[in-house]
Amino acid sequence: MIKQTAGRDQLGDFAPKFAQLNDDVLFGEVWNRGALSPKLRSMLTVTVLVSKGLFDASFQHHLLNAQKNGVTKTEMAELLTHLAFYAGWPNAWAAFRAAAGVYKGDPAPCGGMFGLGEPNTAYAQYFVGRSYLKPLTDPAKTLPVSNVTFEPGCRNNWHIHHAAKGGGQILLCTDGRGWYQEWGQAARPLGPGEVVYIPAGVKHWHGAAKDSWFSHVAFEGPGEGCTTEWLEPVDGEEYGRLD
Repeated sequence: MIKQTAGRDQLGDFAPKFAQLNDDVLFGEVWNRGALSPKLRSMLTVTVLVSKGLFDASFQHHLLNAQKNGVTKTEMAELLTHLAFYAGWPNAWAAFRAAAGVYKGDPAPCGGMFGLGEPNTAYAQYFVGRSYLKPLTDPAKTLPVSNVTFEPGCRNNWHIHHAAKGGGQILLCTDGRGWYQEWGQAARPLGPGEVVYIPAGVKHWHGAAKDSWFSHVAFEGPGEGCTTEWLEPVDGEEYGRLD
């Protein structure tokens, strides 16, 4: 859920109705409509602002918002290059100068052989950092199988896959470097070709190394009464000590 307070913060006293429309209607309702993803809305918004030559603080905000919504450095560069032929070369140069600052030092993402997918917004509350999800099967027809990609430093919370019978999870690592850890055990480094079997009832977490993107294919073992219990985040200091 996208929430905005800029209107009330900056114009709440001078123009309270405008502030309310900006925060509650534009960002509270329009940006959260499900017909378009936040990523696509960010790309459309950047396109309109560049076309109008609007490069004030709001443009910087929307670039940061685009990055947060999963628009990669490569995608932003391609978008602005495309716009240069329609919005004008000077506008493109101005946009590139702003975008280069926002994306400075941002490593190129990689979703492995299956691709990056979309921002994993449905489970974002259970992750530290940004993750991406690309479903590979139709859960209505067979087992749900998805490619999960973690940006550098991203990891999910401790969690447990419960099952009355069977269950558990299998991870097939496809790209980058990451970690897997079970409660009370040392963290295990992961790389392409590694396979992790997680029995039902085991408290664990998995995610990327702090300086590398990481992707794995995840699927749940067939079972009865399968649920996932999400727990506390991984301790930041302990994660930071992983080499």
